[in-house]
Amino acid sequence: MKRMGMIFRAKANKALDRAEDPRETLDYSYQKQLELLQKVRRGVADVATSRKRLELQLNQLQGQSTKLEDQGRKALALGREDLAREALSRRAALQQQVTDLETQHQTLQGEEEKLTLAAQRLQAKVDAFRTRKETIKATYTAAQAQTRIGEAFSGISEEMGDVGMAIQRAEDKTAQLQARAGAIDELLASGALDDQSGMAKDDIAAELDRISGGTDVELELQRMKAELAGGSPRQALESGQQDESQQSQGQHKFDKQ
Repeated sequence: MKRMGMIFRAKANKALDRAEDPRETLDYSYQKQLELLQKVRRGVADVATSRKRLELQLNQLQGQSTKLEDQGRKALALGREDLAREALSRRAALQQQVTDLETQHQTLQGEEEKLTLAAQRLQAKVDAFRTRKETIKATYTAAQAQTRIGEAFSGISEEMGDVGMAIQRAEDKTAQLQARAGAIDELLASGALDDQSGMAKDDIAAELDRISGGTDVELELQRMKAELAGGSPRQALESGQQDESQQSQGQHKFDKQ
């Protein structure tokens, strides 16, 4: 079972490796980094919003504290010490709330600064990754194109391999048809096959063609002999014609006998 599992994982890994495109993987990684950067920016915005809300509450409490202080001063001026004491008591409670809110405000301000710095660093990393991503994609595309061109020139690519096989099959069929046509011509010339078109030559025509062909050969031979002997081509031609006439007369006498 372990061996089967290993084989399955190996084959699955090989299939995934063939299906994987590094350019798509880089684009996907860049998209994930952009999503993370967006989350960090959203966190900074949320912290800033909370800080601003605390600032509004602080301003409101400080305004109420100032108002209670004025009311206590006026009550004390009017001889209402009890009212002045109550105003000061409420002011003291508000001051405690102000102190707590100021502590929270400082904490949020520190978190906002940290998140802002983290967002800036992450933005720099994302920009650097984008530049490197585009460089790697361009290099990969160029290498892929160069590999395909080399495979096409060398004939080892699948497309060029199919083209080469098609050319080889066409050449083989052409050679086979040429050989068949030559064989049929030879059989027709020898009389082994009948010409169904009615254009076949009879025995007399074939014999005349053979004699004519032989005469041409003899004339050419006589011309060459005359050139070697120093004679003119015209004398060799006349001599060849006389020899041909004598051969024809001898052949005619032989036929009569």
